[in-house]
Amino acid sequence: MPGSLSTLKVLCAALAVLFVIAHPAAAQLSFKPTAEAVQEDKLLNALREGDKIAGRITIPDATAANLIQPAGRDWRDFQRNKLPIIGGIAIIGMIAVLAIFLMVRGRIRLQRGFSGKTILRFASFERFTHWLTASCFIVLALSGLNISFGRMLIMPLFGAEAFATMSLYAKYAHDYLAFPFMLGLVIMFLIWIKDNIPGKLDLQWIKQGGGLLANGQHPPAKRFNAGQKGIFWIVIIGGALMSVSGWFLLFPYLPADVTALQFWTVIHAVIAMLFIAAMLAHIYIGSVGMEGAFDAMGTGEVDLNWAKEHHALWVAEEQAKGRAPSGTAPRAVPAE
Repeated sequence: MPGSLSTLKVLCAALAVLFVIAHPAAAQLSFKPTAEAVQEDKLLNALREGDKIAGRITIPDATAANLIQPAGRDWRDFQRNKLPIIGGIAIIGMIAVLAIFLMVRGRIRLQRGFSGKTILRFASFERFTHWLTASCFIVLALSGLNISFGRMLIMPLFGAEAFATMSLYAKYAHDYLAFPFMLGLVIMFLIWIKDNIPGKLDLQWIKQGGGLLANGQHPPAKRFNAGQKGIFWIVIIGGALMSVSGWFLLFPYLPADVTALQFWTVIHAVIAMLFIAAMLAHIYIGSVGMEGAFDAMGTGEVDLNWAKEHHALWVAEEQAKGRAPSGTAPRAVPAE
């Protein structure tokens, strides 16, 4: 029995030697508790320094090798934390400013009241273009705000399932209404650019505050005053930035890489918040803030007294062209 045990030990030792000879790598195995920790330290240091952690791939797309992209964490932090703050300050701040302005200044009313006579301010096609762009913008704004504020404001009220369904349809609306919105921007630029070139007259309008800050006379203006020109260029430039950045979001494979796509999403989101804030001021002035202003885009015709108070030079130009207000006799034309 002892001899058998000794023989077994010899056989085991011989098998171990043969295993090492047959598998040289096994001879290098050893217990080194700190070896893997060193590798983990390298990974953690790479993350702290903002380096990408990549692996090896055999496909042509080199970006697929990235395992961890620290910039992605920064982008996610911006979307979840910083962007709602920016949007809240811009939008809620604008609403607060408009509310204070209304309480202090009150509604801007006609000094001489309504005359009962009207003059055509915007033709049917102009109003169609305005409302096409405006209605698309409202849906785009609400569906876009849902991304930043929906989880905290809407989901608690309606529940996760209803919020998910609503968000899905909001996404469809956002994607497809982007195209008529962009079309409206192009048409607006083409039909109104000639009346929105800044000039010296606008400086005088700005110096007098456009007649909005006091109950004094409104500065003389042509078809569009400096304030309206400012809104026009905000819409055109802001809309162009929204369109370009939105195009990359609709077709995410157009940017060169993920980092470029993240850049355009940030541009899209920030411009959207500022754009919405500016349009709130535009909506306020065009409805509640100024008496008679809504008629311009409502029926297309404004009261003659309103036109003379806010756009006296434009009224003079229209009368010189023989475009008399409705309800008045046309100018006499000498017979030839």
